[in-house]
Amino acid sequence: MSADSRLGSEVSRIADSEKSVMLMLGRCLPHIVPNVLLAKREELIPLILCTACLHPEPKERDQLLHILFNLIKRPDDEQRQMILTGCVAFARHVGPTRVEAELLPQCWEQINHKYPERRLLVAESCGALAPYLPKEIRSSLVLSMLQQMLMEDKADLVREAVIKSLGIIMGYIDDPDKYQQGFELLQSALGDPSERVVSATHQVFLPAYAAWTTELGNLQSHLIPTLLNKIEKLLREGEHGLDEHKLHMYLSALQSLIPSLFALVLQNAPFSSKAKLHGEVPQIEVTRFPRPMSPLQDVSTIIGSREQLAVLLQLYDYQLEHEGTTGWESLLWVVNQLLPQLIEIVGRINVTSTACVHEFSRFFWRLCRTFGKIFTNTKVKPQFQEILRLSEENIDSTAGNGVLTKATVPIYATGVLTCYIQEEDRKLLVGFLEDVMTLLSLSHAPLDSLKASFVELGANPAYHELLLTVLWYGVVHTSALVRCTAARMFELLVKGVNETLVAQRVVPALITLSSDPEISVRIATIPAFGTIMETVIQRELLERVKMQLASFLEDPQYQDQHSLHTEIIKTFGRVGPNAEPRFRDEFVIPHLHKLALVNNLQIVDSKRLDIATHLFEAYSALSCCFISEDLMVNHFLPGLRCLRTDMEHLSPGHEVILSSMIKECEQKVENKTVQEPQGSMSIAASLVSEDTKTKFLNKMGQLTTSGAMLANVFQRKK
Repeated sequence: MSADSRLGSEVSRIADSEKSVMLMLGRCLPHIVPNVLLAKREELIPLILCTACLHPEPKERDQLLHILFNLIKRPDDEQRQMILTGCVAFARHVGPTRVEAELLPQCWEQINHKYPERRLLVAESCGALAPYLPKEIRSSLVLSMLQQMLMEDKADLVREAVIKSLGIIMGYIDDPDKYQQGFELLQSALGDPSERVVSATHQVFLPAYAAWTTELGNLQSHLIPTLLNKIEKLLREGEHGLDEHKLHMYLSALQSLIPSLFALVLQNAPFSSKAKLHGEVPQIEVTRFPRPMSPLQDVSTIIGSREQLAVLLQLYDYQLEHEGTTGWESLLWVVNQLLPQLIEIVGRINVTSTACVHEFSRFFWRLCRTFGKIFTNTKVKPQFQEILRLSEENIDSTAGNGVLTKATVPIYATGVLTCYIQEEDRKLLVGFLEDVMTLLSLSHAPLDSLKASFVELGANPAYHELLLTVLWYGVVHTSALVRCTAARMFELLVKGVNETLVAQRVVPALITLSSDPEISVRIATIPAFGTIMETVIQRELLERVKMQLASFLEDPQYQDQHSLHTEIIKTFGRVGPNAEPRFRDEFVIPHLHKLALVNNLQIVDSKRLDIATHLFEAYSALSCCFISEDLMVNHFLPGLRCLRTDMEHLSPGHEVILSSMIKECEQKVENKTVQEPQGSMSIAASLVSEDTKTKFLNKMGQLTTSGAMLANVFQRKK
């Protein structure tokens, strides 16, 4: 039928009833839609939906809904929201059976559409329509659609929408058989490569799944234990390299479950039946709980209201303080099963992994802040203290004092002892760190656990004064071993502390230690002095440090101190490339030259090789700096030649590389008038020429010197 005759037919029989209006709209809309500008098509949405809702013919309704889902080529957020709002209104009107039969097939058809905006519409529809679908369909077809999209869709935005819809679905599923499928989906979502998908999982899907898990009674019996077991398995398998990404995945999931766990403890407490709202409701302190990641992780949302939570908290604190935990199964599980397992896990993570220590520290901080101060003081701290057993009677120099060298120390210090910041809490933290420093020092144990505590705490300027108090305790300690440790720890603090504190607290302490009766203590201050030279810009401060280092280098009492010279050379190699140029030119390079000269006279081959090897690394690092012609001729080249003399006898492999370096430097000096009319030059420029670089690398591969030195040679720029 031609358009004219079709329209003529429609016009000749004007609708005379509601039903005939619907029939006419059903006939006309498919012809109207293609002729409406794309930018204006959203104006047709109410008309299409109303007709689809009321039209008597299933086939026509299907055609209209097909038009609706294909109305806009790439619907934006606002347009999709309009379509979804219409679909929800349609669903409310027609009921679950028609939603399943008419709307869901439209979603299914577009699940693999080429445009992500269309697939987004599908993902969002699954969540929006969930309350209006038959329950069997929610937990079968819709769940399967979302699972397919989560696993297969390439677009982060689509998978993020899938996660949000899964969160809604979890609120409606009541089939316990779907619990395991939900857990598998949760694992996939937590491991998604997109940060926005993982964030949506923590904000929406995980809290919704936790609520259903709690309802099923599986939170303490399955969900949390399963995540803990996965962490334990990672640690068992990761002895030669832990998968830190997976550890973060499981631990962050556990952290997001803390509010649900605390709500479960409150709702199953002996006093829960007494928690009635009457009279004046107590106020909850603003800082009582950590800031939730989303409203769904807010304990008051999980409990039902802030007022109800306030009443429960008051009863909770009273019960813990006065009546104990007898018969309180949900809390006893936390105390007797969860905490011991967590503390045991903490003892097995690598103390040198800053990321792992930080993750567990944040976890314990959130756990303690959520469960409150009384719980932290009476249930958490005693379990850590029992394991750590801090007393000088427990010193075992052969075993390295076991648990004190593990990550248990920094996680207890930074995750538990920093939860509350009143004076008594700060004193406890100071005392703990002082005890750890003392015991590790006296037992000759590795200092990694203490260093990890300082790194984690030092990241927050609020703890700088406290850490300096701990170190001063070490500075004035009667044992030289403890004073040595204090000297070493200053190096960690210098980079984060403001210059005023460095001038007022750090340098005076180091100057005190640098005149210690014990030579080992004096030597231990050198790395910290070096780090100050690398990071501080205050001229007066730099001069004080320079004078102290000059004293170490020029005082006759130190001329035969092999360990001191080794430490200074290592420090020069580490800080030289980044230090203030004048300090490097006037102090570091001339003194390296002197040390190289003196080493030529060393008669003990082992000591001579040791110094030469460290000098080699220092010169390699400094070769990337800009060096003036005078400095090159008077100090850098002569120092390299002295070093080559040592290596000729002791390490021919090094000698070949040194000859190459010397040759390049000499050529540069000869050609300076052409290349560097200003009178300065970059050794780095010569060293990175392809031919030399290849030779250098080939030779370096044959030597046993530090791999980090190579990075210095070819990457550092000043």
